[in-house]
Amino acid sequence: MKEKYINLFTDFGFKKIFGEEANKEHLIAFLNTLLPERHKIETLQFAKNEQLGVSTVDRRAIFDLHCTSQSGEYFIVELQKAKQNYFKDRSVFYATFPIQQQAERGEWNFKLAAVYTIGILDFLFDEDDGNGEVVHTVKLKNQNNEIFYDKLTFIYLTLPNFTKTENELESDQEKWFFLFRYLHELDEIPPRLRSRIYESIFEKAQIARMNPAERQSYEDSLKYYRDIKNVVDTARDEGLQEGREEGIGIGREEGRHEGMLLGRRLAIFQTIRKLVGRNSPLETIADVVDLPVDNVRQIIEAGDAGIDFIEIDESLL
Repeated sequence: MKEKYINLFTDFGFKKIFGEEANKEHLIAFLNTLLPERHKIETLQFAKNEQLGVSTVDRRAIFDLHCTSQSGEYFIVELQKAKQNYFKDRSVFYATFPIQQQAERGEWNFKLAAVYTIGILDFLFDEDDGNGEVVHTVKLKNQNNEIFYDKLTFIYLTLPNFTKTENELESDQEKWFFLFRYLHELDEIPPRLRSRIYESIFEKAQIARMNPAERQSYEDSLKYYRDIKNVVDTARDEGLQEGREEGIGIGREEGRHEGMLLGRRLAIFQTIRKLVGRNSPLETIADVVDLPVDNVRQIIEAGDAGIDFIEIDESLL
């Protein structure tokens, strides 16, 4: 590999820098650039990444990172490499687990600690209006746009919108965004990142320092990241284009809707076929297209007719 430093959007790279006990200070420093002053973190502890529902029929959730601060706040940190159906639904679903686990036996007044879900995204939202915003902070508000409940916060970072160069970096938050986007492209530490916390990251991120087992794990993780990005981006573009072409001639508004619907189904179908061609595990494919495993198996077994088994929530189009 030509790169000197790891790619932070790989599962291995992200957990190497932020998910190891010895590297807690990296995660604390990063999160503190996103949090209000009252919830700044001094110390934190990692919790189990896997959370089970309250019954055997509940779906389980597996977070990239799950941690709690000394003052009691809960943090879920998710790395999202490619756009998926129902991504926002998944974020809300995940947030329910640290809420439920705060329940106490016996008499309890229902007082909850704050929960934060931080999504680090390597894609843009469909409704992105081109304003270039990187940080999207979402809270529960009432009809007057006033905060109704301030203990549940979703923070999404759409990093493709971050385009500042090294010489334009002003805040620590921008320096972290720069690292996520460009660490694997750098050959040395930029002058503006010459401080202890960033130098520690550059030291830990050196590929040459890995033992053979770590290097193999990283190469596997990097290949998976590149495959997913390539397959999903290509299938989405091809499917949407084909869908638009199919929609022409039906009538402008009806054709637009039918084209979007067909395009979304084609994008999912082509993504599944390409991942099958790369011998990706069934569970991985289901996770990428955000469909139940049994449904994905049904689509694969149906061959060319599999597209007929893909159901789309038309309210999201």
